[in-house]
Amino acid sequence: MDNTIERIKDVIEKTRGFLQQDGGDIEFIEFKDGIVYVKMQGACAGCASIDVTLYDGIESILLAEVPEVIGIEQVQWLLNNQQ
Repeated sequence: MDNTIERIKDVIEKTRGFLQQDGGDIEFIEFKDGIVYVKMQGACAGCASIDVTLYDGIESILLAEVPEVIGIEQVQWLLNNQQ
């Protein structure tokens, strides 16, 4: 599991530069049951293109590079929908 988390963090770290160029950022929160939980920050948190960035971008890379990953979820979205 630790090796999987390290590989996930490596992929996230590779994507951070692109996000930071646009004023955003991403933070790894947890990996549980095949799902990577992340928190989008800065400009990414309120961006209209967040789904494209998260699912077509970051999730696609994670699925290709870390076979244990089956999906990605944004923590803020989950918190908002649990209220």
